[in-house]
Amino acid sequence: MTTIGILGAGEVGSQIARAAVGCGYTVVIANSRGPETLADLVAELGPSARADTAAGAAAAGDFVVVAVPLRLDNNMPVRELAGKIVLDTNNYMPWRDGHFPVVDSGEMTVHELRQEQLPHSKVAKAFTHIQAPRLLTSAKPAGSPDRHALSVSSDFPDAVALVTRLYDEFGFDTVDNSPLSESWRSGPGQPAWLAHEHQTREQLASNLAGAQRPGRT
Repeated sequence: MTTIGILGAGEVGSQIARAAVGCGYTVVIANSRGPETLADLVAELGPSARADTAAGAAAAGDFVVVAVPLRLDNNMPVRELAGKIVLDTNNYMPWRDGHFPVVDSGEMTVHELRQEQLPHSKVAKAFTHIQAPRLLTSAKPAGSPDRHALSVSSDFPDAVALVTRLYDEFGFDTVDNSPLSESWRSGPGQPAWLAHEHQTREQLASNLAGAQRPGRT
């Protein structure tokens, strides 16, 4: 049975945990306040879930979801994430995170920064342009003509393949928006992000193509 480590137990992390448990995964989840503060969530998730420290969840996961914002002073358990595929759900929000000049200028994306901070992991941008509760309410079986689609960006084909499989298990189609240097196309304010309530694969591909990169003219 595959184990998913989840770093971050806010709305995004907890909803991904619910979807994962519903699909038969084991979940090890962490937050910044300590495993004991996650007792209610773990009880809700059931016997397939447990809480741990960030390092413990990262070590336990066959792959890991990072559901917390990026910080320039890297607070990720780099050693425990080494050699693993890491799904980064972060959106760059300067009002929340502060300004990152290298991102504001268009030189790098926030997900390229995450990859730089985790040099021995394979980072994929995932789950960034859907409201977290819709992970459970918008899911549809494969082949549904109006199935909601989500994008993935990564520099590693095996990370794209893993996210594509996970999306399908969760009830969503996929549009590959690789590499990470293109991940800005689904960021806040872009057509793909603004249309988060529902996009088919064709609509999402069109919205990604219509994005305009901030910081460049």
